[in-house]
Amino acid sequence: MDDSTGTGEPPIDAGAVARRVEDHRAGRGLSPEALASQAGMSPRYLQHLMEEGPGFDPGGFLRIATALGLTYRQLVEGPEDAPADTGAAADPLALRRLGIAECWERIGSRGVGRIALPDQEGPSVFPVHYAVADRTVVYRTTPEGPAAVRPGTAVSFQVDHTDDRLRQGWSVLVTGPCGWVDDADEVRALDERHAVEPFAGGDRNRWVRIRPESVSGRRVGPA
Repeated sequence: MDDSTGTGEPPIDAGAVARRVEDHRAGRGLSPEALASQAGMSPRYLQHLMEEGPGFDPGGFLRIATALGLTYRQLVEGPEDAPADTGAAADPLALRRLGIAECWERIGSRGVGRIALPDQEGPSVFPVHYAVADRTVVYRTTPEGPAAVRPGTAVSFQVDHTDDRLRQGWSVLVTGPCGWVDDADEVRALDERHAVEPFAGGDRNRWVRIRPESVSGRRVGPA
């Protein structure tokens, strides 16, 4: 995966970041499972992030950095030169769980998120324009496209946000089975109520609905 920053800066070395995580994890005496728990993710997803790099999920790496007592920049770019003594220490960061109502508030009524689909080589992740309908997540795709996953398949959907300096942020994870919306009246209602324009454009008339079985969120910010 391309881990360039998109700002003209050199690409991030995902391997170096993974080694940095391993060094700090070992230095703190944490097992991979303990680090994953403190960062609010599964051990399998932690391993996947180590393989993909920060460009895959910046919010996830922000949570890992917080669990390791680092800033995002320290984790991604390595040790920083000691800053000049200004007489005031930077505010420490803390990881806090979001309540269910807070999670839905951050997801909002529509926006851009990522859907992770099961794959033999690890999750396949696609950005989607989504909408929220009756506490379910819906999006449009092509009937033959990879995001038109087989009904009943368990998927993950994530929305996150980080500030410009990556000193604070949040992420919300929704997991549950997906299904196709086939009822003509329901399709018409979704078309009328939710102006969801797929990223790729074109004739993408397959509505997919994710019915949440689990909704969880984390916020990283000053303690």
